[in-house]
Amino acid sequence: MRAVVVTDQAAGTAGMTLMERPQPQAAINDVVVQVHASGFVGTELTWPSTWTDRLNRDRTPSIPGHELAGVVTALGYGTTGLSVGQRVFGLADWYRDGTLAEYVAVEARNLARLPGDVDFTVGASLPISGLTAWQGLFEHGRVRAGQSVLAHGAAGAVGSIVTQLAREFGAYVIGTGRAADRQAALDFGAQEFVNLENDALEDVGGVDLVFDLIGGDIGKRSARLVRAGGTLVSIVGPSEGRPADGVAIDFVVESDRAQLTEIVQRVRDGRLRTNIGNIAPLEDAVAAFNPTKRISGKTIIRVRP
Repeated sequence: MRAVVVTDQAAGTAGMTLMERPQPQAAINDVVVQVHASGFVGTELTWPSTWTDRLNRDRTPSIPGHELAGVVTALGYGTTGLSVGQRVFGLADWYRDGTLAEYVAVEARNLARLPGDVDFTVGASLPISGLTAWQGLFEHGRVRAGQSVLAHGAAGAVGSIVTQLAREFGAYVIGTGRAADRQAALDFGAQEFVNLENDALEDVGGVDLVFDLIGGDIGKRSARLVRAGGTLVSIVGPSEGRPADGVAIDFVVESDRAQLTEIVQRVRDGRLRTNIGNIAPLEDAVAAFNPTKRISGKTIIRVRP
């Protein structure tokens, strides 16, 4: 099968290669999925799991990508809940070969059914962005109606879903980003926008929840804005600053079939829009991940036409 492969961590996305790899087999509780569309997170090539297995053994050449939408083609022993021919989407394991390939083996529990009226490219854009937003807001941030949420990167793949979900559940959302992102953030539902290049972040005042996708100095300054009893949620590692009278939580997204189902239902009924910036075929994946200009939104690889 054709797959995008990485072997050199120092080379980054420029070191990606499209080549032939053996087709995966289904282990116990696995399914094999014929991938129709795949997502990719730009920081994946800095993750230890891209290069080693759980015992810290080198596993290159490895196939990156962890988001997928496709069709089940084979079931491993003991697999239940899915069937051959079923449309699915979800999140592949961090320590196994990923989804930038024509086929991938995935634990069945990490997949949810993809309704027939949702395009594969949309399905592949949802798992990491959607689950990150859902878990950060509701499991870790425990957002409630009437609270205020500071959503960093509100026009990006994750931030745009954070903004929409927070608004749906009755929060007041202040989005941040570059000046060029203002209108997109407002279109996704932010009620205010802070230009991190020119505006004073501190002018926001106190908020109940900060959803930090940036870290560093922005994360440290954001911690000071958290009201008493509030929460700073981060997906970029432990924050350098902590709220004076609140909590700071950093987390790694986990696959959850029920949450995926909730998210895709919102796409179906128009409550949620994904932010796809570029769609490219598998043969152009390497170029797509090394763009010559900034792309706002997620890049999705269409593996099958």
